[in-house]
Amino acid sequence: MATVQPVLVSNFKVSSPNVKYQDDVIISSYTYRNTKVEISPANEVTVIPTAQEYLFRTQRAVPKLGVMIVGLGGNNGSTLVASCIANRKGMTWRTKSGVKKANYYGSLTQASTVSLGCCSAGDQDGLGAEAFVPLKSMVPTVEPNEIVWGGWDISGASLADAMQRAQVLDWDLQAQLLPELASIKPLPSVYFPEFIAANQADRADNVLTGMSKQQLLDRLRSDIREFKAANALDKVVVLWSGTTERFSDVRDGLNDTWPALQAAIARGDSEVAPSTLFAVASILEHCPYINGSPQNTFVPGVIELAVREQVPIAGDDFKSGQTKLKSVLVDFLISAGIKPVSIVSYNHLGNNDGKNLSAPQQFRSKEITKSNVVDDMVASNQVLYEPAEQPDHTVVIKYVPYVGDSKRALDEYVSEIFMHGLNTIAIHNTCEDSLLAAPLILDLVILAELMTRVSYRTLSSAATSVDETEGEFRSFHPVLSILSYLLKAPMVPQGAPVVNALFKQRANIENVLRALVGLPAASNVGLEYVAPAFAGKPAQPAKRADEAN
Repeated sequence: MATVQPVLVSNFKVSSPNVKYQDDVIISSYTYRNTKVEISPANEVTVIPTAQEYLFRTQRAVPKLGVMIVGLGGNNGSTLVASCIANRKGMTWRTKSGVKKANYYGSLTQASTVSLGCCSAGDQDGLGAEAFVPLKSMVPTVEPNEIVWGGWDISGASLADAMQRAQVLDWDLQAQLLPELASIKPLPSVYFPEFIAANQADRADNVLTGMSKQQLLDRLRSDIREFKAANALDKVVVLWSGTTERFSDVRDGLNDTWPALQAAIARGDSEVAPSTLFAVASILEHCPYINGSPQNTFVPGVIELAVREQVPIAGDDFKSGQTKLKSVLVDFLISAGIKPVSIVSYNHLGNNDGKNLSAPQQFRSKEITKSNVVDDMVASNQVLYEPAEQPDHTVVIKYVPYVGDSKRALDEYVSEIFMHGLNTIAIHNTCEDSLLAAPLILDLVILAELMTRVSYRTLSSAATSVDETEGEFRSFHPVLSILSYLLKAPMVPQGAPVVNALFKQRANIENVLRALVGLPAASNVGLEYVAPAFAGKPAQPAKRADEAN
């Protein structure tokens, strides 16, 4: 019997009484199945299956989207905008290994797929090929080639100059892009020298001066409105890809509530960071805001404002290389019953991010987000770890100008195994830093925009189809924990658990998208193969995994 090869489909439609396709919306009924655990005073544990009916409504019209990047002229911003132009124009370029063509590899939305199930085999015995669809095709999403880009930077260099300064893209491609990028220049930005390393001063030639913090906030809001109007945009997402700031103080009466933060901005308090001003401006203009750096932009007052205005926010810190690998490997080890006892992570890089992180306060911001990534996985296994026990975990970052954007990450994982033996895994990872981060920015803004078009309401058990429902819809919680897959230190709504395990995070995105079109959560049980009576088929002879025919 020949092996059945998977098939890729470009789009699909769900045939079910639980889904209704209208001209403007997709309405789906979804049963969310979970479990509740009860522990009695006698320490008796009872597990109770639960089910809650939801109705999801997804707006089908995809808006004309603009994205404003704080740090537009940095390596990430210039690389992303240049690459989107290259993709839109179908550019090719020569390298020493041959001709290359623009792509969106590394993007979850653009380059990954989701299983829809198995195709009908018709008259044949068994099931047919497994069908996959690009993740971006699960529901209507923004096309990256159509995004309008803009933003701010403390450096006034055009994106043509910024691209050349970054030294990320191949030169033959840069030469084709120079005319396209020469006219794109960042808006003047907010610059408070005390929040970033002193070595950034030589770049700060495009800054807003002579203004109070309240005036700066008003100016940023005006910039967003003007960008939206000038480009006839339906929506704008604002994203911080700027230099890592030191942590701000969080104090009662300073930024613990929105009124306190509002007053602190009005009086020009020194602990109001540039990133906080950008976040507040974005929220007040009802634009989703994403923090791609590790600083504590989302002080309690900012979160309170976002919840009050029901504007999506997400953070913190792009998860692209070493930390993403760590969230896979530690999850694998602990899930296998192996106990990591020492994790040492060393990095050196030579781009401007590395230069800024050579300052102690800015490094401390990064160290916090890179160190917390294993906490939930360790806490999940009290067979291996005593309460409050943690592996030794050290993160080192060094600035080495010569290596530029080609970051080196070296990791050593020491784990206890059977009978207290030791297992050591050493990894050397060369990361093209901005080429890994740029597609994450795409995913963040595309998914954040999608969430603005999704609403839900809970259903009574009496409803049997999408036509038997009524009542008001509401948006998801403004803190977009669904974006955790893309962020080192993911924010979650108050009271929700923080999940860092990478495959759980990806499953969260996939299963939410499946729910929006009335499909059940992805399952790897495979009963249709091991218990064929469920599919109405007789059992097939056993076949080894290596048998092709």
